[in-house]
Amino acid sequence: MLPRFGIEVAAAVGDAPALLAAVHEHRPDLVVTDVRMPPNHTDEGLRAAVSLRAEDPRLPVVALSQYVQHSYAGELLASGSGRSIGYLLKDRIGDVAEFAGHLRRVADGATVIDPEVVRQLMQRRRDPLRQLTAREREVLSLIAQGHSNAATARILSLTEAGVAKHIGNLLTKLNLPLSDDTNRRVLAVLAYLRSRSD
Repeated sequence: MLPRFGIEVAAAVGDAPALLAAVHEHRPDLVVTDVRMPPNHTDEGLRAAVSLRAEDPRLPVVALSQYVQHSYAGELLASGSGRSIGYLLKDRIGDVAEFAGHLRRVADGATVIDPEVVRQLMQRRRDPLRQLTAREREVLSLIAQGHSNAATARILSLTEAGVAKHIGNLLTKLNLPLSDDTNRRVLAVLAYLRSRSD
C-alpha cells in the first residue's frame, strides 16, 4: 500500500538479524520496525533500532508497538540525536495516507510520537512511583513511616535480605544515584511524600 503514496519498500524482513542485514545492504532513507520480533517476541526490533541508531544517529527510525511500553519508548527516544524518530501504536495507524505522512515527517528529521504514548510518558514523569511494583511501594511506605529494614521485613513477612533487595530496586527505579552527599533512602521517602500530596 505504501508505494501508492510514493514510498518504496526496499525490504520486508521477519526478524531482527534480517533487519540489521537489510539496513546494511540497502541503506534505506527510513527504517520501520516492530518493537517485538522473532524469535523471542520481546524487544528484538527495538534493540535492532537502537543498535542502528548507535551506528548512525541520523538514521530515521519508526517503531511500531502493540501498546505503550515506557522503557521501549524512552530508550528509542534517547537514541542517537533525538531527531528522526517515530513511536506509533499499531492500532492507531489504520489510515495509510496518515501513516505515510508520519513516515515522511520522520524521514525529514521530525519526531512523531503517538499522542497516547506522550500522555502515558508524561503521566509517568509526574508520578515516579508508578514504575514501582506494589511490593516496592509497600516497602517504601513503611520506610516513610520510619520502620527499619527488620521491622519492614516482619510486617511484610519477608526476609531482611528481601527488603534490602526491594529497597535497592526502588532506589534504582527512582534514579537515585549513589553519592556521599545524599541519603538515597531519605530522597526516596521525599519522592513518596511528594507523590502522596499531588
